[in-house]
Amino acid sequence: MFFNTLLLALREIRRNLLRSFLTMLGIVIGVSAVITMVTLGNGATRAVQTQIASLGSNLLMILPGQRMGPGGGGGPAFQAADVDAVRQQVGGLQGVAPEVRSGATLVANGRNWSAQVTGSNNDWFQVANWTLAGGRIFEPDEQRVGAAVCLIGATVRRELWGSTDPVGEQLRVKKFSCTVIGLLGPKGQGAMGNDQDNLIVLPLATMQRRVVGHTRVNTILVSMADHTDAEQTKAALTDLMRERRKLAEGEDNNFNVLDTRQIADTMSGTTQVMTMLLGAVAAVSLVVGGIGIMNIMLVSVTERTREIGVRLAIGALEREVLLQFLVEAVVLAALGGLIGIVLATAASLGLAGLMGIPYQFDATINLASFVFSAGIGVVFGYFPARRAARLDPIEALRHE
Repeated sequence: MFFNTLLLALREIRRNLLRSFLTMLGIVIGVSAVITMVTLGNGATRAVQTQIASLGSNLLMILPGQRMGPGGGGGPAFQAADVDAVRQQVGGLQGVAPEVRSGATLVANGRNWSAQVTGSNNDWFQVANWTLAGGRIFEPDEQRVGAAVCLIGATVRRELWGSTDPVGEQLRVKKFSCTVIGLLGPKGQGAMGNDQDNLIVLPLATMQRRVVGHTRVNTILVSMADHTDAEQTKAALTDLMRERRKLAEGEDNNFNVLDTRQIADTMSGTTQVMTMLLGAVAAVSLVVGGIGIMNIMLVSVTERTREIGVRLAIGALEREVLLQFLVEAVVLAALGGLIGIVLATAASLGLAGLMGIPYQFDATINLASFVFSAGIGVVFGYFPARRAARLDPIEALRHE
């Protein structure tokens, strides 16, 4: 019986293809919008997590000032002795790297390019998750005397040398020249939208003496060993920095210890909330699509009043008529849901590529959207179906 009812529903849909398509359109738009928003939101969350992870493994950042970002300064900068104290007095660390940054114009091979210049030690490559695509890192003597050597990122290599191997070439940074001894592996876009590969790395002493002209350290990067308790390490670093900066008991810290995992969790939470909000807004169009189905089914009942009267007069039960129109409404909604899933998949793949985020297929949201669209057919198709089932056969047969 159900199979025959399904065939009747498909026949009615095929008989009015344009009207059926326009009826499904609200469901199609609603399902595709919900799935696309959630899929792109999941991709954005994964991209944020990946970009934060690219900053370093088990990374803690010690920054001057009470907070990160605009207005976060105010604290005195660190010194090289602070870096040595962290390395010697705090346990469970894999690497400790000072970091001094500045912008500069680079000149090489008859071209010039603006990039970020970073001064640090060899621990910086391990702490910040950098790999070598060619060449080598600093020798101990080069770090100690502040030799004129450097490593460059993939963007600097592309803009100044193209596809040529830059190792061994000369590169001018501001007013001095250094020898390129290594090429860093590419990382891509950072969590804040910056190009992580647009940089040059110098030994710390070289950076301080020849680029910035002072001995201050802007940031201390600390990489924890696996299975190290982050909270205990942060507490140890805080106590050490308070002691070295001679802060009295009860006095606020003039520095900040940040855990990149906490930053990732915060940013991921923000994108997830936005994804839920956008998905909820898109879901409203599903309700609108359901109203459209109800409207068309009411029209269909009116058009087929005589047909319904004939069926009832020759012995059809009310529940059979109810099932016929209810199945027709559910089939319309389910077909709309299937089309919406196909469109959402195509739109998500295209938009993810344009936005530069990974495509994250979510079987749960696809299945939930399809089930919800079919449920919309049941909810909004029930009233027209019940109206058809309760028609008086005599009055229905008289209907023109």
